[in-house]
Amino acid sequence: MRFHIITIFPEMFDSYLKESIVGRAIKNKLISIKFYNPMDFCEPKRRVDDRPYGGGPGMVLRPELFLKAIASAVRKIKSKKIKIILFSPSGKKFDTNYAKKSAKNYTDMVMISGRYEGIDARVQKILHAEQVSIGDYVLTGGEIPAMVLIDSISRQIPGVLGKYESLEEERISTSEVYTRPEILNYTPPGRGKKLKIYRVPKVLLSGNHKKIEEWKKHK
Repeated sequence: MRFHIITIFPEMFDSYLKESIVGRAIKNKLISIKFYNPMDFCEPKRRVDDRPYGGGPGMVLRPELFLKAIASAVRKIKSKKIKIILFSPSGKKFDTNYAKKSAKNYTDMVMISGRYEGIDARVQKILHAEQVSIGDYVLTGGEIPAMVLIDSISRQIPGVLGKYESLEEERISTSEVYTRPEILNYTPPGRGKKLKIYRVPKVLLSGNHKKIEEWKKHK
């Protein structure tokens, strides 16, 4: 899978893409990530944004700069299995099913990350880009949503996690998990607080896999 990120702040991805599973997937060439900065197409002494027509607060990102950046990305894509996404709080809700379909159906994904009051609406209309949201809240830009999609979609690519069985969505899973020590002694901070003992649920120590799976389903 090749991810093409359109953003005026590519440096935001530096630390994230070097770490853990995603960093390893890039190193092993299971995924690749390229950046295209609309500011590279900006005329000298011109801004990447401008005041909105009709008034209102904030600034709007100029369409021609984003269209040039996107065109630069698309020209490098030889496959026809390409998906263009524009992040928007009013877009289609992203979920694991979306991630699975993306990993299966596309070789290249172009992700357009807006900022400020957003990107001029003509960009979406010209490209027919699918608007995608990662939740019912507003962020300062599309860079974090891009990281979310990269992470979630990459997990669906064979080899990225090492073992297919390690995909949480393919097995019975619960957010309530435990490890060593079996008995945890903890005294809350503050004077007069008493020692409390926290134990791992007995069923997880039983070795009875059927009961353990039932416990996970219940949780």
